[in-house]
Amino acid sequence: MAIITLTTDLGLKDYYVSAVKGSIYSQWPDAVIVDITHQIPSFNIQEAAYILRNSYANFPKGTVHIVGVNAEVSLQTPHIALLANGHYFIGADNGIFSLIFESPPDKIVELNQFQELDNPTFPTRDVFTKAACHLAKGGILDLIGTPKSELIERMLFRPVTVGDNLRGSVIYIDSYSNVVTNITKKIIAEMGNGRKFSVRFGSHEIEKISKTYLEVIDGEIAVLFNSAGHLEIAITRGKASQLLNLHLGDTITLQFQ
Repeated sequence: MAIITLTTDLGLKDYYVSAVKGSIYSQWPDAVIVDITHQIPSFNIQEAAYILRNSYANFPKGTVHIVGVNAEVSLQTPHIALLANGHYFIGADNGIFSLIFESPPDKIVELNQFQELDNPTFPTRDVFTKAACHLAKGGILDLIGTPKSELIERMLFRPVTVGDNLRGSVIYIDSYSNVVTNITKKIIAEMGNGRKFSVRFGSHEIEKISKTYLEVIDGEIAVLFNSAGHLEIAITRGKASQLLNLHLGDTITLQFQ
């Protein structure tokens, strides 16, 4: 018996999330459902990919992950199920899965068993839950779809080197208003060759890289690597995004010495 997780842009105001859960329980009363988040900004697959990429591996292998973000089907974005790193994923092939995995999945199928719907506007409830319950009960991918060779690709903007600078950008702002960049420990190791660096944004230049948020006093800027390995800008006991006027897409620069 596997866990079923939910990552959606459905929000918490409407009936949508409860309808999805009700559909799962109607098909499988003993289901174990875990909410990853339902507060992805509408259609924002980049933010959903960041959250799911950094959360799914903490679940047991065999877990089934429903991804209900920008989920409507079209000829360009079919509904799929796939197996990657011991986990199952179900959603629309809108590019999100290419942002989650660093290597191709072990297997992909295009869902074909559940497409004949009177009302196709709620696929997370009407399509994805059926596939998820099938897989969570031990079913196989081949019974719910036809093989698909590759995913639709979406490319994340990677930091680039310009002279002695590494230029990245803000990709996520968490609920504490901490600012997450696309600059990672791995990228710094690849591009920095062990050199020390300072972090520049707006009128600020920070040379110290903290290990924890509390290494600086309340109200001061802390630059550190978060639990996912991304360079993060925070203000201890404060709201960095607002106080530093940092927004999604803003440039963050590393100056190597």
